[in-house]
Order: sequence, then structure tokens, then C-alpha cells
Amino acid sequence: MCVVKRIILGSASPRRRELMEQIGLEFEVVVSHKEEYYESVLPEEIVKELSLMKAENVASELETKDMIVIGADTIVVLDGRILGKPKDEDDAFYMLKNLQGRAHEVYTGVTILNFDGNGARQVCSHAVRTTVYVHDMDEEEIWRYIKSKEPMDKAGAYGIQGRFAAYIDKIEGDYYNVVGLPISYIYQQIKGRDKRGQSLLERV
Repeated sequence: MCVVKRIILGSASPRRRELMEQIGLEFEVVVSHKEEYYESVLPEEIVKELSLMKAENVASELETKDMIVIGADTIVVLDGRILGKPKDEDDAFYMLKNLQGRAHEVYTGVTILNFDGNGARQVCSHAVRTTVYVHDMDEEEIWRYIKSKEPMDKAGAYGIQGRFAAYIDKIEGDYYNVVGLPISYIYQQIKGRDKRGQSLLERV
């Protein structure tokens, strides 16, 4: 594969990086530390707004020509309430206690900024929702999971790809969306062809 455009992943998440590597994409990681905020109310609009902001923050620090910048944001939603990363172990316990035995939603927003050779951009922004069903957990199981330290840097205080897999009953939707990136959607978008009919990913 001969890469035509640089691909920039605007995220520090090791899980997102692993998913990009898993499908064989060549990319760089650039993380912006600018403040992020949102004004939207609906979960799918919140993640789209935040993913756009992240992508634009990264792009503002680069010379954006012949480049694709990807921004992403994931939230866990229970009864309309957003669960972020736990502040401490007690907060993680509170989240997991409420998630166990029930269904909740995971939303990931993805923004792809596609810059041409002159720096003009096309914007593709999309939100993916997955419903996750969690088995009943007793307090001992919850604390044992918390003591593994796995929940502490994850929205909703769990990682579906880790030890928490033991407590996942089923999901409806994209599994990789719950991990943090709807990777098939991203690939299908960036492999699209430009006005000349040339793939954004490879030159034949």
C-alpha cells in the first residue's frame, strides 16, 4: 500500500491506537491539550461536537495539506446521564453498581477532516450508538474488578475488551464502538475516492 495522505489520529487512547493498527493503517498520533467543552444536549450530538473540536484542535497545530485528521470521543450513558471516567475508587463503585444487571448506551462520535493539497477541507462527522447489557454483579465482584485498576481511566468505569468481559451479557451494535472507535466506519470513509477517482489510501 502506498499512502497518499498522512493520517493523523488526534487521540492519546491506546485502545484507539490499537484498533487503527489492527486494520493495518499507517498513521501518526498528535494530541491537543486545548480545553474541550460542549453545548449540545443529546448524547449523539455531544460526541459529534467533541470529536469535531478534538480534530480541529489537532489540525490547528499542523500544516494541513494532503492530510486526514481523525478526532473521536466516547461517552457512556445510563438513564440519560453521562458517566465519565471515575474520579476515584468510590466513584467507580457507584458507576458499576448502577450499571450491573441493566442495559446502557455507549456513544462514540467520529470526525474526519480531509484536507486537499491546498489545505481546503471536507468534514465528515458521525455518531455510533451501541447498547450494552451487563450481568448482575455482587459487591465483592465489583470491588475485585476495581482493585485490578482497569476501570480507572475509562468512561463508565469499565473496559469491554478487558476483565469486564466476564460481566457482559450481550451487546446490540458495534463492539469496537464500545472499545472506543467504530473502526470499520472510519476505514470505509477514508478509503473513499477523490474527484479524480483516486483512493485516499493507496495509489495503484
